[in-house]
Amino acid sequence: MDDLKFGTRDKRGDWSPSAKAQVAPIWAWPPRPGKIPGWLVDYVWPWNAFHLYAVNAAAIFVMYGSIELFFYVKRVQGNRFKYNAKFPSEQPSDVFWFKSQNIDNFLKTLIFGVTTWTAVEVVMLWCFANGYVPWLVWSDHPVYLAALVFIGPAIHEAHFFAIHRLIHTPLLYKWIHSIHHNSINPSPWSSLSMHPVEALAYHAVALWHLVIPSNPIIGLFQLHIAGFGAVNGHIGFEKLELTDETVLTSHAFIHYLHHKYFEVNYGGDGLIPLDKWFGTWHDGSKEGEARMQGRFKTKRERLNARLAAKNNQ
Repeated sequence: MDDLKFGTRDKRGDWSPSAKAQVAPIWAWPPRPGKIPGWLVDYVWPWNAFHLYAVNAAAIFVMYGSIELFFYVKRVQGNRFKYNAKFPSEQPSDVFWFKSQNIDNFLKTLIFGVTTWTAVEVVMLWCFANGYVPWLVWSDHPVYLAALVFIGPAIHEAHFFAIHRLIHTPLLYKWIHSIHHNSINPSPWSSLSMHPVEALAYHAVALWHLVIPSNPIIGLFQLHIAGFGAVNGHIGFEKLELTDETVLTSHAFIHYLHHKYFEVNYGGDGLIPLDKWFGTWHDGSKEGEARMQGRFKTKRERLNARLAAKNNQ
């Protein structure tokens, strides 16, 4: 591109644009309303939107990417403690972009997952900043707000269970949730690899803090539970060997079983035993397997009975 079409270069070789630098057109006098729409686009995109997105994307890239790099690319502990002995890179499939689960999950996380996370964050902070919801301050409500932080994971689990059961209904599963379930053998980048509708519903957990009296810092904490905490169930390993003597337990088995069997463990890690209460709990034992198979059998029998009744009409 010829930069001299857009500016001039002086004898020292320094370049300057032809157009004069101007303040925002909302301050122009006489008013120039025709300039405002274009300025608004520039105001929002790309820089201001990118700054907030960049913080979330960079944090996710470092956290998810580090786990993926060491345990899935470099395979520093092989498949020790890995639930599924195979690695996603060993199983190319047409259901993924570029036939690669790793590339597909990485791109969908950054395009859909982090974008909707940022959008919910913007809406939540905007509502607090404009006084549309109560903003409780710590000096006036220290005990209540501390308790709200403490129960944040429980709020996440209840919200996740509710939306998760909803998107497992046949129509929503086919068009929305199946994208996430393509990763039967999940890895860290699978965590936020979702259809944008699912990603929006998932991160909307933070909007509960616009309903209950809260504080924007706690709302951000709720978002971080969803965004960063999603990796907990998708690591794919029971234990990560940090050193020869130190291991980190992931507690990922409960959600791994959901990816494996689809119709069990809709909640999180059992903080609120909703799956036990609703009969969809699988603890990985033979008894859990028997309960699941029994439920599947009952479901098939009911379906067959309905089909038989329909055919006899």
